[in-house]
Amino acid sequence: MAWFKRHEKGITTPTEQKMDVPKGLWYKSPTGKIIDAEELERNLFVSPEDGFHVRISSATYFQILFDNNEFTELDPNITSKDPLHFVDTKKYSERLKDVMEKTKLKDAVRTGVGKSKGKDVVICCMDFAFIGGSMGAVVGEKIARGIDYAIKHKLPFVMISKSGGARMMEAAYSLMQLAKTSVKLAQLSEAKLPYISLCTDPTTGGTTASYAMLGDINIAEPGALIGFAGPRVVKDTTGKDLPEGFQTAEFLLEHGFLDFITPRKELKDKINLYIDLIQNNEIR
Repeated sequence: MAWFKRHEKGITTPTEQKMDVPKGLWYKSPTGKIIDAEELERNLFVSPEDGFHVRISSATYFQILFDNNEFTELDPNITSKDPLHFVDTKKYSERLKDVMEKTKLKDAVRTGVGKSKGKDVVICCMDFAFIGGSMGAVVGEKIARGIDYAIKHKLPFVMISKSGGARMMEAAYSLMQLAKTSVKLAQLSEAKLPYISLCTDPTTGGTTASYAMLGDINIAEPGALIGFAGPRVVKDTTGKDLPEGFQTAEFLLEHGFLDFITPRKELKDKINLYIDLIQNNEIR
């Protein structure tokens, strides 16, 4: 498999693949702060005035975490099928074709292996642009294969979640991935290899109910929405007003569901620090 290498400084992902916001010269954060698009890019797509973390792609996370953006992509050509011949507003097979053409992605997760701060690591990263980062059979299979690779080569495993949950077009096939990925993570634990889970905005549904919250260390980006059902669904179900900041990363940290919140600029350092801490404890 080919190695990918870029020598330019900074983030060099094509504009359409960088972040989930409309193209333009300016970006307006949810708090109303206006920032020049080029400055936002230089700041790793974090608004400098309010710290808002814009959603970014797997390509950009790989550039942030892998040394010199050098990595080998594992299983890059696995694609989803349509075993149920599912139809909603369009055929699932047509939806898959359209989203692959639009995003240039094969599915909602990519796996890379390379060096981060000089140490080999396997990183799986989800892409929200591909059907809302939904978890189908291919997502589960690629994560499972990534874990198998980590076990075989005795490497740490990092999972970056960004998902709306299970892919309804695959029904039970999608739900089976919760158990499949959880079993693989148990095997990773038995092999005494570190697993770092990073929850980004949003991390919801079956993703949260399985691999996203099973890390040796569970971390999140600031302000990320993390939960099983979304706040609106929870409120409609319970009929009660929700606490302020409900299901944000900060709320979950306060209530013990996360270990740390890590700004994007510190991700590479912190992830490698946590890996070192886990490995050093196992050595002792």
